[in-house]
Amino acid sequence: MNQLIEGLLGHGHQLKVLAVNSFKYKVNPNEIPASYQKQTGIEFVKLNLRLKPIPAFMNWVLGRSYHVQRFISGSFREKLVEILLNDQFDIVQMETVFMAPYVDLIREHSRAKIVFRAHNIEHLIWQRMHKQEKNMLKKAYLSSLYKSLKKYEIHVLDQFDGIMPISEEDAGFFRQNSAKPVQTIPFGIDIQKTDSFKEVKLERNLFHIGAMNWMPNLEGIKWFLDEVWPRLQRKIPEAKLTLAGREMPDWLLKLKGKNLVVYGEVADAKAFIQSGEISIAPLLSGSGIRIKILESMSMAKPVVSTSVGAEGIEYQQGKNILIADNADEFVNAIQFLYEHPVQAVNIGQNAQQLIAERYNPQVIIRKLTAFYQKIL
Repeated sequence: MNQLIEGLLGHGHQLKVLAVNSFKYKVNPNEIPASYQKQTGIEFVKLNLRLKPIPAFMNWVLGRSYHVQRFISGSFREKLVEILLNDQFDIVQMETVFMAPYVDLIREHSRAKIVFRAHNIEHLIWQRMHKQEKNMLKKAYLSSLYKSLKKYEIHVLDQFDGIMPISEEDAGFFRQNSAKPVQTIPFGIDIQKTDSFKEVKLERNLFHIGAMNWMPNLEGIKWFLDEVWPRLQRKIPEAKLTLAGREMPDWLLKLKGKNLVVYGEVADAKAFIQSGEISIAPLLSGSGIRIKILESMSMAKPVVSTSVGAEGIEYQQGKNILIADNADEFVNAIQFLYEHPVQAVNIGQNAQQLIAERYNPQVIIRKLTAFYQKIL
């Protein structure tokens, strides 16, 4: 979101940001630079998005999406109305489907066109988790969750004036289920020049960075530690694995093992990526684009990912990424990179070239503003 905000400001547009402040991020508004506050007029509304068993159960009984209901807030409505009455806007952009309950309110108080930016196909994340779940009770509950969310997600699409998914794969879903204009606006990223692999050698250092309060990341890392890591250690005893991310659970922080290092949130994510050799993305569920994969690619790091993890990225298998969808394939892909350092360098450099060509922030902002003009 910040990448689009800064891009729009850089192109001379005026904007206002209203954001939810929840336990997942714990933003301290006083820590935001004064210049950024002035440019964006950023304001926050605190929402308690923690799971509440009774409301969750009631929404399950009523067949409503509890994911969406958590974002409905009187204080957020009041702040939104205040903003709409104080200024006139051409576009109101809603990030994620969870803001959709406020569409009618915006229509009531503004003539702005409403654009929906979809970070994911939200129900697909839970549908895939349902598919992976072995516990029958959890499986039944996840089935209800994804079905109610899917119903809502499709129902609200035609309430918007335009839809902006971040990948072409997601765009297909929205075009199939809505007659509204759809334009893919991916995540833009600046190329990070790197001296990695200058001597064409690998230190056998694998790394993963990602928010661990996002369930697909946690699910994927648990699978990697259970199924891939023991096999890899037998084949490559000197391999080292480093994990980092916000909200790292205690069981991972306390995990001990040979050549395994687990951090919590790191101060500088780019520096952490730069220090690693091979990026792993063992996701079994999820949707949209994994930003940390793009950041790794931008630094010419070879990436090993599942098909789900790389979904939405315009990759070519074996050229700018290695795809592995089971434990044996993951081990073989990592072993290949260690045993063929020249090819590893080429894959990393090709990945960096892909980012330069497909995910240039300036090109993306131009596409974004052209879509706005079309909607207007």
